[in-house]
Amino acid sequence: MSTRTIGRVVGALFLLAFVVYIAGGALVDSATGAAEMKLSAGALLMLVNSVVVAAIGVLALPILKPHSEISAYAYLISRTVEAVMLTVGILFLLLLIPLAKEYAGDASVLPAVARVAREGNAYSYHIAMISLGVGGLLFCRVLFRARLVPRFMAVWGVAGYALFLTGTILEFLGYGVGLVLSVPGGLFEVAVGVLLIVKGFPARQGRDITRAEVAAAH
Repeated sequence: MSTRTIGRVVGALFLLAFVVYIAGGALVDSATGAAEMKLSAGALLMLVNSVVVAAIGVLALPILKPHSEISAYAYLISRTVEAVMLTVGILFLLLLIPLAKEYAGDASVLPAVARVAREGNAYSYHIAMISLGVGGLLFCRVLFRARLVPRFMAVWGVAGYALFLTGTILEFLGYGVGLVLSVPGGLFEVAVGVLLIVKGFPARQGRDITRAEVAAAH
């Protein structure tokens, strides 16, 4: 697979992750109580997001590795942790369905256990986003040093992920500023996704990465 093709796939996955997680979260948030259909549909879309973010880490590895092996593997690990923690959060949400059936006749207990399940999802999400923030900083550092994207965009990514990481940590500590501080990083992911779909990554040392090199990096 050529570096240009890998870049285009990574760009498409950035946009896909953005869309499916927002759509899945909207379905879950709109579910009244533990409405099974909306919760299941939303959880499925969010699970697709978990697979996609892990795939981004795997595909980015052979691109980043020649420029910084430590950063390349750290980015892979960060996206894997993100995927795992988001999946744990999804399991918390899916627990709402059997809990609603188990405590259907006890109106005093159901809201409490449902709140615990949603809080479990929130904590898992925060940990996942902290991992994403750290990994994103390393990712953009390599993009900047290796000129894999225009440098102004790499700087935008570093600033966006730094703000995102700060907001996520503050949100975890109880300060409701995470959404506002996530905007620059979110816009960066959309922009870099579009850029990579159009241009891909530049060929390494004047040539493309072979399938054997991609397999070896795994």
